[in-house]
Amino acid sequence: MTNAGAHRNVTARAAFALASLAAAIVIAGCGSSSSSTSTIGVGNENSADSSLAKSGTSSTATTPTSGPLSKAPTVTPSGSAPTKLVIKDIIKGTGKEVTSPSQSVTVNYTGVLFKGGKEFDSSWKRAEPATFSLNGVIPGWTKGIPGMRVGGRRELIIPASLAYGAKGSPPTIPPNAPLVFVIDLLAT
Repeated sequence: MTNAGAHRNVTARAAFALASLAAAIVIAGCGSSSSSTSTIGVGNENSADSSLAKSGTSSTATTPTSGPLSKAPTVTPSGSAPTKLVIKDIIKGTGKEVTSPSQSVTVNYTGVLFKGGKEFDSSWKRAEPATFSLNGVIPGWTKGIPGMRVGGRRELIIPASLAYGAKGSPPTIPPNAPLVFVIDLLAT
């Protein structure tokens, strides 16, 4: 192959990689109900989000092998559907604090529909924590995680307006669905 042919081959591969990345970003943005910068689904609600979450997983922070954060939580919503974000610390962490809504975090989490409690996603089911920037998730997480400390477990009860809104995230999250997440902060 000539130098010109090799250069075209490398250029074509780079263009394909860039196009693939752009497509993943566009696909991940589907379903966002907010005008904020939230672009990816927290919970891998679809296969495109799943591949993005796996690409952002952390190899340094791992699930503890003992103690309360070593086992998946049971999430059972109750009461009236939320009209505003509800933040409940189940276990207060003692490690580094999340101080910015744009920080990167590594977490284990379980997400369920508020109505009926059906689980739609869980990093526990993948047996792998997820790592991502808080400015790339639904607004309920962007607003609900700052102030949390590593080693903590927090429940977020999120109204639809701070989740996926009127569009939902088909097929797992219906339109106007409030959500409940229990999140274990492993690293920041």
